[in-house]
Amino acid sequence: MFAVHLVSFYFTKLKEDQIKKVDRYLYHMRLSDDVLLDLMARFQAEMVKGLARDTNPTATLKMLPTFVRSIPDGTEKGEFLALDLGGSRFRVLKVKVSENGKQNVQMESQIYPTPKEIIHGSGTDLFQYVADCLADFMETKNIKHKKFPLGFTLSFPYIQRKLEEGILISWTKHFKARGVQQTDVVKSLQKALRKHQDIDVDILALVNDTVGTMMTCGYDDQRCEVGVIIGTGTNACYMEEMSNIDLVEGDEGRMCINTEWGAFGDDASLDDIRTEFDKEIDLGSFNPGKQLFEKMISGLYLGELVRIILLKMTREGLLFNGKLSTALCTKGKIETKHIAAMEKYKEGLSNTKEILMELGLAPSEDDCIAVQHVCTVVSFRSANLCAAALAAILTRLRENKKVARLRTTVGVDGTLYKIHPQYAKRLHKVVRRLVPNCDVRFLLSESGSGKGAAMVTAVACRLLSQRKQINEVLSLFKITKENLIGVKNRMRAELEYGLKKETHPVATVKMLPTFVYGTPDGTENGKFLALDLGGTNFRVLLVKIRSGRSKSVRMYNKIFAIPLEIMQGTGEELFDHIVQCIADFLEYMGIKGARLPLGFTFSFPCRQACIDKGTLVGWTKGFKATDCEGEDVVDMLREAIKRRNEFDLDIVAVVNDTVGTMMTCGYEDSNCEIGLIAGTGSNVCYMEDMRNIEIVEGDEGKMCINTEWGGFGDNGCIDNLRTKYDKEVDEGSLNPGEQRYEKMTSGMYLGEIVRQILIDLTKQGLLFRGQISERLRTRGIFETKFLSQIESDRLVLLQVRRILQQLGLDSTCDDSIIVKEVCGSVSKRAAQLCGAGLAAIVEKIRDNRKLEHLKTTVGVDGTLYKLHPHFSRILQETVKELAPQCDVTFMLSEDGSGKGAALITAVAKRVHNVAEN
Repeated sequence: MFAVHLVSFYFTKLKEDQIKKVDRYLYHMRLSDDVLLDLMARFQAEMVKGLARDTNPTATLKMLPTFVRSIPDGTEKGEFLALDLGGSRFRVLKVKVSENGKQNVQMESQIYPTPKEIIHGSGTDLFQYVADCLADFMETKNIKHKKFPLGFTLSFPYIQRKLEEGILISWTKHFKARGVQQTDVVKSLQKALRKHQDIDVDILALVNDTVGTMMTCGYDDQRCEVGVIIGTGTNACYMEEMSNIDLVEGDEGRMCINTEWGAFGDDASLDDIRTEFDKEIDLGSFNPGKQLFEKMISGLYLGELVRIILLKMTREGLLFNGKLSTALCTKGKIETKHIAAMEKYKEGLSNTKEILMELGLAPSEDDCIAVQHVCTVVSFRSANLCAAALAAILTRLRENKKVARLRTTVGVDGTLYKIHPQYAKRLHKVVRRLVPNCDVRFLLSESGSGKGAAMVTAVACRLLSQRKQINEVLSLFKITKENLIGVKNRMRAELEYGLKKETHPVATVKMLPTFVYGTPDGTENGKFLALDLGGTNFRVLLVKIRSGRSKSVRMYNKIFAIPLEIMQGTGEELFDHIVQCIADFLEYMGIKGARLPLGFTFSFPCRQACIDKGTLVGWTKGFKATDCEGEDVVDMLREAIKRRNEFDLDIVAVVNDTVGTMMTCGYEDSNCEIGLIAGTGSNVCYMEDMRNIEIVEGDEGKMCINTEWGGFGDNGCIDNLRTKYDKEVDEGSLNPGEQRYEKMTSGMYLGEIVRQILIDLTKQGLLFRGQISERLRTRGIFETKFLSQIESDRLVLLQVRRILQQLGLDSTCDDSIIVKEVCGSVSKRAAQLCGAGLAAIVEKIRDNRKLEHLKTTVGVDGTLYKLHPHFSRILQETVKELAPQCDVTFMLSEDGSGKGAALITAVAKRVHNVAEN
């Protein structure tokens, strides 16, 4: 027993001595975590250089855009052909992808050799050989009669400007075909295929093998957004935010970036960790000075690296008693498969002895232990370097997503990763140590590069089909210039109908006289109360106006809520609530005893017989209080004040918020004679010549007309522009068939139109994986403020996804792009329609004055105009295009409904005083 222990101790000591000897000799190959973290930082910096247009030419990481914008979502289906060229063998595959409730991929493939005379010959011969092999495969499978989409995996660096194009940068991995570099390989293949007129294939995608790996694994795990190859060569790809890719136009969505990380360090930035052995490998390669990172990692070089180390150690008398063999001195005699065999857990030492004897060596037990450890150091360094680069990519993904912890999947392929008994385990362990804030799943790719090319093609087909369906929906919201001119002309006709006594009762644009005869002239002075009712909030304001050289307007206000049960209760309850709010404000300001002149902004259609009388035509914006329509709202307010019997007020004017907006801007700019509201609701007012207003007596001067243009189209005159989504929104509203123009242009309805489109696209399987959530079914969930946020140019898709998640909509990156497009189409149409209506107004004013050219100002208020990132610009551009003889300035109103009501009251008081004197 003692003897057994002694032998065991001796062997362990012997092993330790040999390991220490190798460790000392290969000291520079053993990389600490500090070195690896430093490498990570260098790699990240090089990624940034590669993505930027200015620094890309000098970056060693070329960060090549692949134009693969989406990973599989599981709905792909169809039959595809794939070619896989890039290694020692060339494969042709037929891949059938079926959905049928569960994902399924069936593959048939044929392997063809890649003879040296082909891969070292002319480019023409190479691609003709590829085409011939494809034709042979189709003949064998009896599928020449069918047309197939085809994906082409080419495992070499190339530049793409689109998915089906690739300009070869350089050959690697022993390929040297002439006349191919700097040419489009897809065109070369298409040219070769033309000689086979009996086959019909459509090359939809050129794919790098690394991308193919990511896509294959992405089909099984939709979290997969990184692909890594560790085989004959090495490379990685990942999904990068478009906003970070200077080399490609556009900021929306993501695109797969092929890092071509094998060239990392080609600028001498890794010289501090490269050893004499690495330098010897490089000098003996067919591309000295290139792919230096790859030469420290990949299977093509690890065997040769071990051979060079063993040769040097032997020459120094550290192995085999200093005795060399012919095989040990011969390049290529040790391959990566030998390293894998020597590092096997139990048979490793016996395999080592066998392999060394095959090399004509007579190894001792010490030699076998030392050689096995050399293999371990070389392969471990490879895994460490790979882990550092991969950790840099994972860190970038996490930072792009702005998350504290990343959960993702890495798809991996390559013979070194697959066949080496320890490699995968070492790689995983080091990656997790370097990026502890990333939960990484490693997924082994099955038939990665071939199946991956088919998957990219399948995704491309799916996206083409989806794009066609989405475009069909969005085309309904595209308005031609001819359509807009039609809207302008019909609006103009409705304006005229509304002004004429005979046609006024049937006009959809009501053209309500406001009895506001002028805009402020700067002499207004005094204290005024203003009420503002037009939405879910009600405001009471005290407005102090000072005239003269230091004219100013100071305001004090308080906001009160209007509960839904009050909005939709009785008229008496509504006005009692309003008076309660006024009482609270007067108490708050300490002016309960003062009888101040008051302007009442009432933002609903009213028919006025004078400035302090307003008969409600009909409720809008969700109000439904009973016993109000057809009644004078000023009388109702006065009655409520009497019922309370606490204070009295001098109600001078009932005002529309649109008129208030015009008056507020008119106080600053005497050219302002139009008011526009583009917010919860939509409306316009303008100064019309009295001679044109047949429904009011008198021909002298001007009067402000409240168009109430929201009802435009209620007679069907714009039905050609209404979509099924507009009709669904209308039918679900409180006033079906009414305010049709407003329902296409105002903030209260745009979000609901978007929601209806999203439901339809989801039903078609184009959004949210075809799952309509309960939240999406909820009316009113998609408020217009979300459109403004989603369409913001500053918002990256990740933030769009967060907004959708807040709404209970679990979206992918692709979903977010589509939602953003839908929002853009709906809001653009709204702005264009609004612009066409406004063009009719300014043209009418120009015609009224018989001017060649009109210069005027539009006062504008409303959250849609103010907060939406594009609405105001599109509206202004439309007006300019449709009314080219009008120079229109747009002026943002500051509190038109409050300040404007006070100014109208002040102007009315001034006019009244002048009349009395």
